Amino acid sequence: MSVRGSATTPDDSVGDRLRRYQERLEPVVTRVLLLGIFVTGLTAQFVKPVGDALEGKAYLGGALLSLVGYVLYDTVKDLSSSLRLPSRDQVNSRELGLFVSEAFRTQTVDVRFLGYTGETLYNELYHRLEGLLDDPGPTRHVTIRVLVPDFGQPMTVPSRVGEDGKPIDDPDFRKRLEGKCREFDETLSGLAERLTALGRVSAHCEYRLYQGVPRDKICVFNRELVLHGLYDVTARTVLRSSAREHYDPKGYRTDLNVWSSDGAGGAKTVIATWNKHLDDLWVLAAPPPWRGPAR
Repeated sequence: MSVRGSATTPDDSVGDRLRRYQERLEPVVTRVLLLGIFVTGLTAQFVKPVGDALEGKAYLGGALLSLVGYVLYDTVKDLSSSLRLPSRDQVNSRELGLFVSEAFRTQTVDVRFLGYTGETLYNELYHRLEGLLDDPGPTRHVTIRVLVPDFGQPMTVPSRVGEDGKPIDDPDFRKRLEGKCREFDETLSGLAERLTALGRVSAHCEYRLYQGVPRDKICVFNRELVLHGLYDVTARTVLRSSAREHYDPKGYRTDLNVWSSDGAGGAKTVIATWNKHLDDLWVLAAPPPWRGPAR
């Protein structure tokens, strides 16, 4: 399955590319520098010509200090990563990129979503999967599961806004949304297949359909962190090609409650409940018509 062109590829600015290169190179460069200082200092302490050439005597202390820095580097990076994540109990969907980035710092990545079209999450996943093609880092396995509504069935949301706010099913509007989800699925699945073919990362992406109104927006990262919010199901939009209003939830405006496995209180219980809920829904969900039978 081939990856689609620019129609499904999010805008990738020079700044975004430079930031991703920095994230890839910074750990390697820092480790090399620290290890280099250690080796040079230790050599200068015990090999007189080297020490004389460097015109110094206190090499051992500096060498040991650099070794300590080398050992503690990963711990400091982990602390820095935890500080980068929002510590609030609620975040906006625009902040999803922070959570996706952290999820992809592990060897086994598991991302699951239930919601509307998943466009806000798709944009972040696309960049992360694309980055693995050049540098997989610690990641070796990636699983992405996405649950979206069955847009092939009549729906009250999304729908056209009728008189007195009455929802009127709009097959054309549903078809448009289904097409968007199909493009997301094909693009992410294409990247996953390319990664797997390279042999460095085993990746799989799959979309399935659930029945009902897109009310909940749920993101689960590595089964340890859950984001959950409620869409504004009465949010309206007007298509450029029509003056008619449609009920069309805005995912990027949705606030999300945060539960982390290292959080206080009953966070672990809440996370376990959401994991089981999504596992059960996945079993019951149907494959989309563009995919055929469930894998």
